[in-house]
Amino acid sequence: MSHTLGARQAQKQKTRRALLDAALALLEEQSLSSLGLREVTRAVGVAPTAFYRHFRSTADLGVALVEEALGGLHPMIRTTVSTADGSEERITRAVELIARHVAEQPSHVRFIARERHGGVQPVREAIRDQLARFAREVKDELAKDPQAEGWSDDDLLMLAHLYVDQMLITASLFLEAPDSPAERDRVARLATRRLRLISIGRRHWLE
Repeated sequence: MSHTLGARQAQKQKTRRALLDAALALLEEQSLSSLGLREVTRAVGVAPTAFYRHFRSTADLGVALVEEALGGLHPMIRTTVSTADGSEERITRAVELIARHVAEQPSHVRFIARERHGGVQPVREAIRDQLARFAREVKDELAKDPQAEGWSDDDLLMLAHLYVDQMLITASLFLEAPDSPAERDRVARLATRRLRLISIGRRHWLE
């Protein structure tokens, strides 16, 4: 009996994975608001009713894609901010992290960029919540920095949001850049300069 249950669970996970992958591929050419569940199930080769064993709606599927795209980044972001020795190293690591993530998951990055201001409210809210969580985590790490002395929680959170917003912009720039080392280097240099500008402003904020 346990073997049968295990096989069923494995098949269920396989179908769920196939639905997510098919949806992500279809979303390369369209927005989530225009995606129909029949398109997704047809691409996977399952009946439309099978979709509802895994997701309540295409919006629910979209929220799952948001979790996939952003959920796993939290430990990496915290490590990047907390273990860096000074702002220059923190900036270098952040740019490297973004470049690697875009290279490894371009479809997920493109999905987030499109749906962040898209027409599906639960997905917009899921992205907003993930980004707010990133900002809080960055704020908590920045608060441990000696440069944070005298800063209020509100100002530290504002600074964290500036970093997170710039990281999103950087991801979009890497995504849109032509596929060449020279172009990737150009984006990395631009992102580094912008993050340095934020850091310079940080040093003079209390003045």
